[in-house]
Amino acid sequence: MAAFFTNLMADALPTALWVGRVLLFLAAVWVLVRCGISLFTREKKPEVWGFLSLSNGARYDLTHWENMIGRMRSADVRVNFPSVSRCHAAICRDDRGRWAVYPVSHSSPVLLNGNRTTEKAALQAGDCIAVGGVEMYFFPSTESDEAKVARRRVQEQQQRRISPVVTLLLVNVCQLLLFLQVFLTAQAGDRMAIAVAFSGIALLAWTLYWIYRLAHRTAYELESLVFLLISVGTAVTAAYDPGSLYKQLITVVIGMALFLLMSGVLRGLGLSIRARWPVAIAAAGLLAFNVVLGERIFGAKNWISVGPLSFQPSELVKIAFILAGAATLDRLFAKRNLIFTILFSAYCVGCLALMSDFGTALIFFVAFLCIAFLRTGDLPSIAMLVAAAAFGCGIILRFKPYIADRFAAWMHVWDYAQDMGYQQTRTMSAMASGGLFGAGPDKGWLKYVGAANTDLVFGVVGEEFGFLLALCCVTALLIPIIYALRCAATARSSFYTILSCATAAMLVCQTALNVLGAVDLLPLTGVTFPFVSMGGSSMISCWGLMAYLKAADTRQNASFALRLSKLAPEKKPRAKKKQEGFFADRPDIPVDEIFRKEDHQ
Repeated sequence: MAAFFTNLMADALPTALWVGRVLLFLAAVWVLVRCGISLFTREKKPEVWGFLSLSNGARYDLTHWENMIGRMRSADVRVNFPSVSRCHAAICRDDRGRWAVYPVSHSSPVLLNGNRTTEKAALQAGDCIAVGGVEMYFFPSTESDEAKVARRRVQEQQQRRISPVVTLLLVNVCQLLLFLQVFLTAQAGDRMAIAVAFSGIALLAWTLYWIYRLAHRTAYELESLVFLLISVGTAVTAAYDPGSLYKQLITVVIGMALFLLMSGVLRGLGLSIRARWPVAIAAAGLLAFNVVLGERIFGAKNWISVGPLSFQPSELVKIAFILAGAATLDRLFAKRNLIFTILFSAYCVGCLALMSDFGTALIFFVAFLCIAFLRTGDLPSIAMLVAAAAFGCGIILRFKPYIADRFAAWMHVWDYAQDMGYQQTRTMSAMASGGLFGAGPDKGWLKYVGAANTDLVFGVVGEEFGFLLALCCVTALLIPIIYALRCAATARSSFYTILSCATAAMLVCQTALNVLGAVDLLPLTGVTFPFVSMGGSSMISCWGLMAYLKAADTRQNASFALRLSKLAPEKKPRAKKKQEGFFADRPDIPVDEIFRKEDHQ
């Protein structure tokens, strides 16, 4: 009888696991749908922080903390007069609510209350600013106005809210199903590590949620998607190398702590701007140390070993690279800031090229192009930079022809199936054998191919858990990226706009190189899949980059990077006293409308 039940369980287990993978896909899709609805169904309205009023009644709303005045089409306040320069002046606000104006160049004078100013000058309500002979009056939004807007947004958010608790419980369901997949097929000696790893990740997800609740933050969609990706990566690690689960769990803890720390630092715009110099110097020193003393693994000299620990400095430099490029707002369009960004970017890309880490170098270059475009808006200059980069690549290939051999198999991997195309052909074969719902963790063989848990992790997920779940992983990463780009247009400061867009460009490039490189649609460059690939440096770096994406979330009380807005106290309606005077009973009419109606009297 015992033997009968043993055989029955042995026959029923594969079917049960297959059903579990189907349920896993459905639960993952449900998580994606709930997060997508919560993020994309709300209309993104720009915040109005003040306005400029012309004498003729025209009004320019100031929807950002940095506003460019000039004739160019991309100017925040476009004044199309011949006497006004393309980039004439800038009006900026700090995170404390203090406004200032300054000329962009010495050849473009700015008059403040009739006095010429050549440096940054503080602004007060009612000040007259003259650019090219055009006068405009400055009126900032009051604390009362901002409080009313904050309360309205809180009410709108509560009406359309999708419960983050339900979404997180669905993530827990995915974690449970993944746990059962690897636990039931693992060796007896590995089951304790698997149980601790999955329990720890679930506990961390709820810990972060309650930290959000205690801090009066209400948005948890991006974090839910991150923990979904981490759970899939943990399942891959459990099947590939169970002994590394404890180390991977520790790196998740470190990454989450870094995420919270960076979110707090990003609240202070001035602090972030001042931090760019020490951060850039530390990153430059770390790369130089890597070039000289780095350890070469898989052809790239991008590892530093300290005793039993090893890490990739380039992964940590990603965080510093974007911060240094974005935090140059003390003078908009200033040449010294642009030169600093170009030189620092060239240094980082050059060091990565010397380390033969060309995949990461490409990621850095794409992020740099994004930063340069957002800072200048000059497409011809960007084209010149791309041409210069192509020339540099030609020189590298001329003196190091062996690098070209690495790309010789691209789009022809089946002709080199036993050498240069070995990894790609095995990945495509494994994914085909896995089908839509996978062959199971105990049936996969791609994990025995070199770098399967890092460079080929997309193929491992597809083979063992199904092609559909692999696509869910890509979607789970694209949702926060697309949302951050959507928020960038309405971000308070250009600092947050550049942070989110550059991070999005970096993550999209990295994901594309990993996923498309594994299936021969792009050259295989050896970069990780964010949050899924095994690796402590990559995990910590991805958490840091997620803080940049989170900083772009402009919803009320959604991000740690934004200070809690003051809410206007609810007041009972009361009868208004009849007042004398024009429009005395309509204080809500904008100034420009009052001007227009007075002109018609």
